Amino acid sequence: MSAYHYESNEHNGISLKQQRAGSGGYSQQNSVDEYMVPEEEWEREAVLDPAWERQQKKTFTAWCNSHLRKVGTSIENIEEDFQNGLKLMLLLEVISNEQLPKPDRGRMRFHKIANVNKALDFIASKGVKLMVGAEEIVDGNLKMTLGMIWTIILRFAIQDISVEEMSAKEGLLLWCQRKTSPYKNVNVQNFHTSFKDGLAFCALIHRHRPDLLDYNKLTKDDPLTNLNLAFDIAEKHLDIPKMLDAEDMVDTIRPDEKSVMTYVSAYYHAFAGVYKAEQAASRICKVLSINQENEQMMVEYEGLASDLLEWIKEKRPWLENRATDNTLDGTQAKLGDFRDYCRSQKPPKLSQKAKLETDFNTLQTRLRLSNRPAFTPTEGKLIADIVEAWKGLELAEKGFEDWLLRELRRLERLDHLVKKFQHKCDIHEEWSNGKIDLLQSTDLKQCSLNDLRALSRRHLAFESDLAAHQDRVEQIAAIAQELNVLGYEQITNVNQRCQKLCNEWDELGDLTQKRRLALTEAEKIVELIDSLFLEYAKKAAPYLNWLDGAREDLIDMFFIHTLDEICGLIEAHNQFKATLGEADAEYKNIIRLVEDAQQKCRDNNLDLSPNPYTNIQPDEITSKWNEVQTLVPQRDQDLQSEYAKQQQNERFRIQFAQKANVVGPWIERQHEQLQQLTFQVVGTLEQHQKKLETMELNVTQYRPHIDELEKYNQQIQECMIFENRHTPYTMEVVRVAWEQLHTQLTRQIAEIKNQIYTLEKKGISEEQMNEFRAAFAHFDKSRSRRLDPKEFRSCLIACGYNIREDRQGDADFQRIMANVDPTHTGFVTFESFLDFMTRECSEEDSVDQLTLAFKTLSADKPYITAEELKRELPANQAEWCIQRMKPYTGVEDVPGAYDYKTFSSALYGESDL
Repeated sequence: MSAYHYESNEHNGISLKQQRAGSGGYSQQNSVDEYMVPEEEWEREAVLDPAWERQQKKTFTAWCNSHLRKVGTSIENIEEDFQNGLKLMLLLEVISNEQLPKPDRGRMRFHKIANVNKALDFIASKGVKLMVGAEEIVDGNLKMTLGMIWTIILRFAIQDISVEEMSAKEGLLLWCQRKTSPYKNVNVQNFHTSFKDGLAFCALIHRHRPDLLDYNKLTKDDPLTNLNLAFDIAEKHLDIPKMLDAEDMVDTIRPDEKSVMTYVSAYYHAFAGVYKAEQAASRICKVLSINQENEQMMVEYEGLASDLLEWIKEKRPWLENRATDNTLDGTQAKLGDFRDYCRSQKPPKLSQKAKLETDFNTLQTRLRLSNRPAFTPTEGKLIADIVEAWKGLELAEKGFEDWLLRELRRLERLDHLVKKFQHKCDIHEEWSNGKIDLLQSTDLKQCSLNDLRALSRRHLAFESDLAAHQDRVEQIAAIAQELNVLGYEQITNVNQRCQKLCNEWDELGDLTQKRRLALTEAEKIVELIDSLFLEYAKKAAPYLNWLDGAREDLIDMFFIHTLDEICGLIEAHNQFKATLGEADAEYKNIIRLVEDAQQKCRDNNLDLSPNPYTNIQPDEITSKWNEVQTLVPQRDQDLQSEYAKQQQNERFRIQFAQKANVVGPWIERQHEQLQQLTFQVVGTLEQHQKKLETMELNVTQYRPHIDELEKYNQQIQECMIFENRHTPYTMEVVRVAWEQLHTQLTRQIAEIKNQIYTLEKKGISEEQMNEFRAAFAHFDKSRSRRLDPKEFRSCLIACGYNIREDRQGDADFQRIMANVDPTHTGFVTFESFLDFMTRECSEEDSVDQLTLAFKTLSADKPYITAEELKRELPANQAEWCIQRMKPYTGVEDVPGAYDYKTFSSALYGESDL
């Protein structure tokens, strides 16, 4: 069980400002300063180090005598002189400046116990819980007596020490560190070994009273001299009794911390007046630091905004340019440049845009919370201007990519059509070569009857052949028309060739009709016909035309994009192969007709004359039939190759779809999680910030999945794949969702940081902030992070704000609305609501506070000198003030004096620097 336990309501972790702000229903559990936690040295059964016990006894005795001498008394033996309780009560009256109950004057043991109990009760009334009994003090228990005196020292000598809202021990240590930092060989890290060589004590004296000793003459190698010098000067000139023994300090490996801390606290109280000036300097430094940081943020914002807008201005013409060299290679190169832009050039600029928005909101929040005028960027660099420019850039990107893909499809289709047009024209021109000359021949009257009959049959076969070629001519014309529609660059040559071919075709039709009429007239005298040759001619012409068509189909190029299309071609080809048996039978039948005619000539010893009905030779049919049989397996191979290609394309589609179907829902889940985190803050703001930063880290670590999807998308585009039925996600959809997630996450983290900054700046407790947020979220039914006037009024009433239901209440509410909605949008945002509530619940820095701080530094003068600024402020902040302060123009004409009042007003926007 510990000897004592101390609690203080004045140091329970809540500042007075927080107590006032939290009076509307908030409570906070009392905490105990670190140095007040019971320590094992004071446990009853523990053995106190003899050296420490000796040091504590000497130090505590000297400390008690420094107060008892004020009433003309002292103690010699600390464990004996407090046994009757009289001097203990007297000590408490001196250090507390309060009257204790009248002591018992008897000498019996119960009189002594009664007096000690009165002293202990008084200590307990000051918020201290003691676990020592009056009997232990009366019995002269040294360890318990020392523990009691240490408790009194903590409560009445050390507790009131406060440096930057730290605990007393930490504040006292920080005070020593700051005061001794300029001195060599001094490094104060604790209250034992750091003071052992005496230089720290000497440095404290020299810092405040340099006239009392010459620090430069001291050496670290002579601690005994240093300690005695400091103790003697403190006792003689600073009225600080000698509480420590130099020999004990030197000979003890680790001096007693409580003894040293008690003695150092006497230095602190002796120099309290100087510390007041330091506090004033600290306030000025804080204000100046805020202004310097804000100015730097403004400069950085202007630079980043100019750089981003210039980059957008540079990229827009490139994205809006629709010029192309009308070639596949050139257009694919443009697509490659665009993919490089999306992957490498745009992401850094997107991060820069997000940083601009975050920095701008952070800067405005800092300015608003520090009562500075709002920052207005130069013309054309507002956040709205940047957002508008970015929207224009994204629209240009979308239009540019769509145009590129359309151009690729068009050029690929053009290339295919041109080749097909030339191929069909070559076949037709080869077929029509010499046909006009033949039809224009005037040999009919000179031919014999048999020749006329042969010519008549031949013409019938030609008309059949001509009709068979009608479809090819129409296909050529249709291809030429489509090339016109697609804007083929050499369309003039195409049109000329097509027109020539059509004119020739029309002429062939006219000549055929005229010749048919002439042959019909001649056929009246044709009576005999060689049925065998005639049958051959009838069969050979269609068969040869079929061979030509089959040959054309077998070498015809195909243009497909899906697996179903190639499967259709393969099925059609298989059906064609199924007809090859019938074609072979027809071929044998035609050849047999020729062989039969030859056989009859041989049988009748006749010379075989040329077939008068057709120019089609059996060798030609045999050659083309063999060619068709050769082309069939080649066509099989081409179709299988295309089938393999389409299978690969299908794998690419599935590969992209599988990845997209994972990445897309993941991003959507992240959006949902971010939406929940935005409206449901669980735990402290720091914990919520940690969650958002963890989420941001997860999003950043997920980036390789986006890059992998980009790689799959590149494979698809390089293979000219334009549709994907396996996924609803496109790369553009994923990109936009990813960029929106990154931007919203960055913005949300910045908002939480601003709220944390508001807590630190305004002194608002986290419970208050949570209540504000919960009240706002309760009335924000639409989750739009804004309230209409009716919802806002209900929210204020729920937060304890008194608004009456009468005309005066309506007028008060309208004044509040004018404050939180100065632009009359008809809505109150969460930021405006939070700013209003923090102003209502906190005290802020003001012009008067800053002016009072400068007045303290200048020793109540209406001006301040450069020397005073340099002495009390850090060098960079002192120089910053000197550059901006106006010379003092008051009644007193003081060279080098500066007007700190106008300077303070300018910092808060009430005048110009």
